[in-house]
Amino acid sequence: MVTAADRAKGSARTSVWLGGKATRTRRTDQPAGLDLDKITAATVRLLDSEGLAKFSMRRLAAELGVTAMSVYWYVDTKDDLLELALDAVMGELVLPTTEDEPEPRPDGRPADEPDEPDDAHASTGSTGARASTGSTGSVNSTGPADSTGPADSTGPLDPTDPARSTDGEADWRLQLRRLAAGYRGVLVRHPWVSPLVGVFLNIGPHAVKFAAASQDVMRSADLPLRGQTGGLAAVFQFVYGFGTVEGHFRDRCARAGMTQDEYHQHAMGHISEQPSLRRTFEQAQDVMAARGGDTVEEMRERDFDFALDLLIAGIEAKRGEG
Repeated sequence: MVTAADRAKGSARTSVWLGGKATRTRRTDQPAGLDLDKITAATVRLLDSEGLAKFSMRRLAAELGVTAMSVYWYVDTKDDLLELALDAVMGELVLPTTEDEPEPRPDGRPADEPDEPDDAHASTGSTGARASTGSTGSVNSTGPADSTGPADSTGPLDPTDPARSTDGEADWRLQLRRLAAGYRGVLVRHPWVSPLVGVFLNIGPHAVKFAAASQDVMRSADLPLRGQTGGLAAVFQFVYGFGTVEGHFRDRCARAGMTQDEYHQHAMGHISEQPSLRRTFEQAQDVMAARGGDTVEEMRERDFDFALDLLIAGIEAKRGEG
């Protein structure tokens, strides 16, 4: 058992990934079925449902049906749990691969799929049907919804995916878009994530994999070495800001019992009635009409896509510089 004094000393670690428990095995007097994964999953659920401000070890213990001291057997501090939860949701990202993949068979089947008798192919109705269901490199796509955030377009790329260029290499532009969309989705689905990014080192295994995938994509963009970290900062700090505002706006609307469109119309109606803001409102109306979109979701998607277009155009303009 770790005492309060021990936990205070442990705070100097600055990160759960730099030491501490986070891997304890259950003692004989610990509740059956309790482990670090279960504790972390419960932490994520509570943060999603109640927010960061209301999260406490006591509240978590009640959710798990154990004492707070039982939780402290697995972690030293509440911050340890927040770091574990932060990395756990980064695990929701399905990362694109930039590694070379074997060429597909003429019928669309993966190269490593064993041969089957001809009659087995006939049972599928057509080789096209097999190609559409047998590929191991399909893209994970989930549609946008108020409760889950924007669509994620992340996933490994197969050789026939449009994200590959004509020479078969993974296209860095689409891979970068997928990484950006995936990160945005995490920020929107879990509004508590953005306040923790930067507070913690965020060097857990899932976060490191995301960073490595991002670096691989930027490297394949052929930016000069001196500019690759700047390119990553331009893209992902934009996504961080965009996803943070979007996530908190969604959360605010939900807590107010209003849809995003209702909240938007309510706010715009109030602004339009203020004499001091009328000129600004009328100018904004022209810009919004030119952008298009009938709902807050549609307007937001157009802004996000165009902003990424601008960033990618900037990266392309810097490609190949010595």
